[in-house]
Amino acid sequence: MDINEKIKRRYNRISGIYEAMDKMIKEEWRLNLLSKVSGKVLEVGIGTGANLPFYPTKTQSLTGVDFSKGMLKHANDKVSKGNFLFPIELMEADIQALPFPDNTFDSVVSTCVFCSVPDPLVGLKELRRVCKPTGHIFMLEHMRSDNKFVGAVMDVLNPLTVSLWGANINRETIKTIQYSGLVIERDSSLMGSIFRDLAVSPNKNNVKEES
Repeated sequence: MDINEKIKRRYNRISGIYEAMDKMIKEEWRLNLLSKVSGKVLEVGIGTGANLPFYPTKTQSLTGVDFSKGMLKHANDKVSKGNFLFPIELMEADIQALPFPDNTFDSVVSTCVFCSVPDPLVGLKELRRVCKPTGHIFMLEHMRSDNKFVGAVMDVLNPLTVSLWGANINRETIKTIQYSGLVIERDSSLMGSIFRDLAVSPNKNNVKEES
């Protein structure tokens, strides 16, 4: 069984309790992050749809993708019961191979996604590809602490969290974002340096494309 399938199964298994686990993300963090999105929006790793109530009215449309059918079931329940002012489409898809043309979305959103993407660099390059040159990527991600002691503890605990639900707690996501060709425009630390609120530019007009 490949790593993608293993992680899918883990998230399908915990989908019923994931909402409770997801409470570590404060509502004010979600609201602040999503207040900046507009236009045609893609949310990758939409999970159980915890972000749905926080999208602003300037959202033109929302496409949400996740590779876990179990997670999407809960998100679809929220969509069917909600009263949203913009169209929402949810679909099963892999962030490492998004089924959209280049330059499709005005805003791309991820919240606690890149801890579990098997190849985060590939996933970030996909976000860059589908985001319009004038668009932005908004990220609320947890990552390895800058504190040496806390970071070392996270390294020790990481195999346990990966085995339980497929999430890495010690990834250096800032470095991976920089390697992907994206440019960080805002980097706000939350809860020390473990959580980060990021606004990222695809920077397509200034970075030489790979051949």
